[in-house]
Amino acid sequence: MSLALTAVASYGGPVSAATVVTVATDGSGNFTTVQAAVNAAPAGGSGYEIDVKPGTYRGTVSIPSAKTHVTLKGVGSGRDQVVIVENHPASTYGTQGSATVAVSANDFRAENLTFANDYDEAKNGSSQAVALDLNADRAVLNNVRVLGNQDTLLLWTAGTGTVGRSYIRKSYVEGDVDFIFGRGTAVFDRTEIHSLSRGSSTNNGYVTAAATTDTNPYGLLFYRSTLTSDAQAKSVYLGRPWHPSGDAHAVGQVLFRECTLGAHIRDDPWTDMSGFSWRSARFSEYANTGAGAAVNANRPQLSASQAPSYTPNAYLAGSDGWNPVF
Repeated sequence: MSLALTAVASYGGPVSAATVVTVATDGSGNFTTVQAAVNAAPAGGSGYEIDVKPGTYRGTVSIPSAKTHVTLKGVGSGRDQVVIVENHPASTYGTQGSATVAVSANDFRAENLTFANDYDEAKNGSSQAVALDLNADRAVLNNVRVLGNQDTLLLWTAGTGTVGRSYIRKSYVEGDVDFIFGRGTAVFDRTEIHSLSRGSSTNNGYVTAAATTDTNPYGLLFYRSTLTSDAQAKSVYLGRPWHPSGDAHAVGQVLFRECTLGAHIRDDPWTDMSGFSWRSARFSEYANTGAGAAVNANRPQLSASQAPSYTPNAYLAGSDGWNPVF
């Protein structure tokens, strides 16, 4: 059913005594569903890799907090070959309940696959519909796609005093309204952030809705990433401040650093939300380029003296010195 080995993960760092199992829709693996493979993972494990063969795996997946050090790895020729998808809207299941994949376990890894929520807003009405809920610490996504519309990627933590860190490398995240949101800390490194068009000439959505706790200096960092869209020029916001349940201690922190911004980004890229001013949040840019880049009174810039304190390593180090960057 499984085998033990010593390997070096392609996202960097040694993996020792890992158990590897295979999921395949045609029955050629150890399991036919991803959830069944997760259920077989030991609690508190030191390494459990689920190799997923090409195919579409419809259904939700939950990785509970006890199942640490789980890796989901697509073994197809590209990240579009393995798709884990469901179509649950928050209007029926609640925001977190709508997630196709919900991760509550620390030290989660995903590589070379797609997480998607294909709820059809045009047919069924607007609703949040989460593709991936990362509610954990020290998560790494390498060469993955995260696809949805509203609220595609949730970065969450167990409580306002808990920090959850994610490193998202050379990946692709797609959506329209608040599609990267939450109070988690995350670095998007050399990742494509694609805003879908909602058919508007003025407002095609918001890339982020950060709810970073005010005691946490680090929220969302987009580093050397590319923002793309087919939407109308100057019609997409970089973000707005989310205060869950009106929490005054949720003071979003977002930085777009050395990114290439497409023409879809507005000249006034930050906006208010639910009565809270964006100017009270911690929103900034630094050394961005592209048709959507600009410096004006509505676009706070990080200073050169501040820049060394806002690097990928600074965001992710925490108290344990975690450094997944490669």
